[in-house]
Parts: sequence; C-alpha cells; structure tokens
Amino acid sequence: MSTHKRTASLVLGSGGARGLAHIGVIEFLEANDFEIRCLAGSSMGALIGGIYAAGKLDVYKRWVSELHRNDVVRLLDLSFDRRGLFKGDRIMNVLKDLIGDRNIEDLGVDFTAVATDIETEKEFWMRRGPLFDAIRASIAFPTVFTPHEYHGRRLVDGGLVNPLPIAPTLVNETDVTIAVSLAGKAEAESKPTPSSREEQHSNLDVQKRIAQFIEGLQLKLASRGSEDLGMFDIIARSIDTMQTGITRSKLAAYSPDIVIEIPRNACAFFEFHRAREMIEIGRQRAAQALARE
Repeated sequence: MSTHKRTASLVLGSGGARGLAHIGVIEFLEANDFEIRCLAGSSMGALIGGIYAAGKLDVYKRWVSELHRNDVVRLLDLSFDRRGLFKGDRIMNVLKDLIGDRNIEDLGVDFTAVATDIETEKEFWMRRGPLFDAIRASIAFPTVFTPHEYHGRRLVDGGLVNPLPIAPTLVNETDVTIAVSLAGKAEAESKPTPSSREEQHSNLDVQKRIAQFIEGLQLKLASRGSEDLGMFDIIARSIDTMQTGITRSKLAAYSPDIVIEIPRNACAFFEFHRAREMIEIGRQRAAQALARE
C-alpha cells in the first residue's frame, strides 16, 4: 500500500457495547495509512472518538479488554433518582483517572460529540468545553443513566436523534469520509462449539443478572425464563430499532465515501466484557469495507 496518508473524516455510531468495534476500526485505519483529522460520534461513538482524540485509545483498550462480567456491574452507581437508574459518576471518574480530562478545543483532532436536548427535542453538538462533560451527555441512555445538565440544557443520549452524525464532519476538507454504523444487518449466529457453550451460558447469565438487577430496583419481578424479554431488553431493542431506521436515512442523505457496518446483533448492549471480540470484529469489517473500495 502507498506510504501517502489519506486524510479522513471519521463518523462513529451509537450502539452500546457494539461500539467497542470502533477501536478495531481505528486501529485498522491507522495501520493502513489513514490520517484521521476530523471525528464525530454519538453515544459510544462519542466515548471512543473522544478518547482517541485525546491520544489515549491504547490505554482505554488495555483497560476495557481486561473487564470481566462482574466488573461491568460494579461500574454502575445507583442514582436513587426517578430520571435514571444510574448516575454515571463512577464510570466517568474511572475514565478520567485513566485518560485525564481536558477541553475538546485542545485535542489533536477536530472532535464533535452529539447529544440530544430533551427540551428542544433536537441534537446538540459539543465542540468546546470539558471532554468528559460531552461524553457523559452523549452516553446518557434513557432510563439507564440520568440526563446530564450542561449550561442550562438537559442532555441525553445522542443516538436518539442522530445515531450516525455525519453532518458535523462536513465542514472539514479531507480525502474521504468514513462512517461506522453499529446498525448493520443482523447475521445468523454460528452454532456454539462444545468449548464455547459454557461461555455462551455465562453470557446469557450475566445479561439475565443485569436485567434482573435493574428490574428489581423498580420493584419488578425478575424470575423470568431465559427466553423472556425483560423491561430493559424491550427498551434497548426498541431504541435499537428506531436508531436503525434513522441510520439508514442518514446514510442515504449524506452518502459517505466508505461505510463500515457492524452487525446489530454482534453483542448485547451491556456486554462490555466482550471487548476483545468486538475489537477484532471492527478490524475485520474495516478490512472488508476497504477491500471493496
């Protein structure tokens, strides 16, 4: 491949733990002579994008790759607030300790985090101010995290109105615009091998435990069969369905040069303990998309 670096505007979509695939995408792009000059993200895309823009993606990758199932639960801090189950302070403090907070305008990459202003019902772009204020607002998934108060605005997850924020990158002149959608077509899951059945059972168990914990906090019965959908599952899947439709509209309206799609059933919303797997999926899907270019 040529040693000439192609400049890129990178758009990172929302989708919970599937967003860990963004790490693999970024690693592949950098290894293949792309220079990311502009970056916009919603929700998990804002988190990964902001950490990359701060130059600390390798630090975050090492940390998240070591997370076990129980660690994910321990990062959730109860809010005792009707607006959301968790405050999000614990995870933000952990990330600040790892990454170090700084202002967006001081980052090495032009970065935009997208959140939703629930008063105006419009998307809100954050391009200045503390990085982790922007990230916290953009990841405020309804019912899970409380809204983030920011300069008199009440902000929630950016994926509600713009799960793939291509527009903020249009002001930058780069060689290509690359969009990473976490709402790709669902793919058939391979049959578990004998060695992976125990892992699959453990994954189902942790999802059930998280769902039961959340529902128990709201005085709901948690003794459901493994095939039943809990309240949180229904909320997450409903928002996923909505975001898939919006993402298709954004792709049709803006037509980025390269689209990298991560299957929407690659992992569940809270499966952050599957970081290594999702990073590899991101790397593979980036390679496939670039091969088609």
